[in-house]
Amino acid sequence: MTVQTVNKSANKLWLAAIKPPMYSVAIMPIFVGTAIAIWEKGLINWSVFLTFITSAILILAWENISNDVFDSETGIDKNKHHSLVNLTGNKSLIFWLGNLCLLLGILGILAISWWQHDLTVIGLILLCCFLGYVYQGPPFRLGYQGLGEILCFFAFGPLAISAAYYSQTQTWSMTSFAASIIIGITTTIILFCSHFHQVEDDLAAGKRSPIVRMGTKVGSQILNWSCGIVFVLISIGVGLGFFPVWSLLSFGSLPFALQLCRHVGNYHDQPEKVSNSKFIGVYLHFFSGLLFGSGFILEVVKF
Repeated sequence: MTVQTVNKSANKLWLAAIKPPMYSVAIMPIFVGTAIAIWEKGLINWSVFLTFITSAILILAWENISNDVFDSETGIDKNKHHSLVNLTGNKSLIFWLGNLCLLLGILGILAISWWQHDLTVIGLILLCCFLGYVYQGPPFRLGYQGLGEILCFFAFGPLAISAAYYSQTQTWSMTSFAASIIIGITTTIILFCSHFHQVEDDLAAGKRSPIVRMGTKVGSQILNWSCGIVFVLISIGVGLGFFPVWSLLSFGSLPFALQLCRHVGNYHDQPEKVSNSKFIGVYLHFFSGLLFGSGFILEVVKF
């Protein structure tokens, strides 16, 4: 094996550990919440928006990094070569790096609350952080009880989008709440798909993920319904006037939903082939959210 081949392999492992595509999960709730604020109030505070986006990325980095640390303590990641702890061999360094990301992210949200003289946004984000911690952190480790998807839905759906909307308007909105259900589902789909290829490791570590509990076949059927309901809810929202007609642009992401459902349906019980399903889920989440949120902005622009 050449040095160049080794370097390429190492680079791939580091990219897999850092998970750049996954950070759309942090960006999309802020984008959609802000887009709805633009549609309803006709305004945007760019300083708040950019600060919130940066903070959300840092907080998600903390969650990803700390999850690697907590998983290293249970042994569930012993076969995960792209774990940051396994790559560095220094759990303490990774732990404190994660805490630094959290601190910087929280400082950004505190700045928003300071500008607004209102603690609502920081309260909502601290609740998101709490849900993120109890997902994998001791002594809770609720993700090991199969509750991770529920925590994910609320943290990245209703809480995050409400915080983003409130950061722009300092008010609440039924539209942002309705939209948060859609973004919450597409975010949860990513986490749900991440379990299909690691059933054996989860069982060995005592993790009762939804896929461990229900089996991969039923899981693939649940995925079909979850993807379908996203587009049904968008259609209902448009029909009831909660969302503008332009938000139907989100149907442009339907090919990713179909690809995801077919892929998992065909390979749900083949770990090596189904392992990339969560990345298809990321594409679905990103493009559905981007097109959905853009619909609110386009309605204001009125092409």
